[in-house]
Amino acid sequence: MSRHLERLLEIDNLIRGREKQTSVSLASTLEVSDRTIRNDLDFLRDRFFAPLKYSKTKGWYYTDHNWRLPTISLSKGELFALTLGARMLSAYAGSGYEQELRSSIERLSERLPENTWVDLQQLADEKVIFRSGAEMINLDPNIWQLLLKACRNENKVWMLYYVASRNADSERIIDPYILYIHRATNPYLIGFCHKRLEYRWFRVDRIREIKILDETFVKKADFDAQAYLKQIFQYEVGGKPVTVKIRFNKHTAPFIRERRWHETQTIEEHDDGSLTLSMFTSGLNDLKRWILSYGSGAIALEPPELVELLRDEIQQMNNY
Repeated sequence: MSRHLERLLEIDNLIRGREKQTSVSLASTLEVSDRTIRNDLDFLRDRFFAPLKYSKTKGWYYTDHNWRLPTISLSKGELFALTLGARMLSAYAGSGYEQELRSSIERLSERLPENTWVDLQQLADEKVIFRSGAEMINLDPNIWQLLLKACRNENKVWMLYYVASRNADSERIIDPYILYIHRATNPYLIGFCHKRLEYRWFRVDRIREIKILDETFVKKADFDAQAYLKQIFQYEVGGKPVTVKIRFNKHTAPFIRERRWHETQTIEEHDDGSLTLSMFTSGLNDLKRWILSYGSGAIALEPPELVELLRDEIQQMNNY
């Protein structure tokens, strides 16, 4: 933002305030000359058609309080979309940018008449409701910002990471490649782990401590973020991608047709209303849990190792 524009915004805010503003008081507050302020006021009137008037009792004031300085051209619909974005982020606990987005929207709203902004807020509060599933409660905004900085500058990081499967902490040196947010609520760091010597995923909310190291890294040439993400199902990594086929009965099939579950998926329709979903992916444990969520409405056909995983899981459930 230019210095001139910043000054015009500040003049606009001061004139709208409760205190009487003269050219002298404006010049003193903004630490510029009286002539500069007079030029700015002329600029507001001539270029933006500001309805400015001066009186000895009021100082500078607007004859039309609904006039707004058109510094950013936003329609009510665009501002409403941003308002909904803030509501959505507030529904997903732990967002690293929730406060910043709210502050930005409030500043943008100052360019609209007050009654318009109140109406938009009421509409967003009463008519559109967002709810996530299980809410994330431990995301540290400071850790998120440090990861973002490390990714941008390609610095290695040291971190103390909580491994949920072992219920223990582990120290790692990581080359942070990308930050990936799955299903809007689960932020992951994807990078090269020097302890395991392979690409690994780390839940950001499980990072206990983090330090940006002075040492930089060069991203491995064989890493293509888009291609890498296409290979996995949901967020389980590891293992070689295989062809997966799942049969969904006619009662479950409508829920499968209405979404795209994987980049490589194809659907084969059957005469009885059922369908077979095929994809080329890794992540068999996530697939197992996903298939089980549909109960008897889904049957795994391929690969054999997925079928075996499901049989073992169901057997253990029967024995529980």
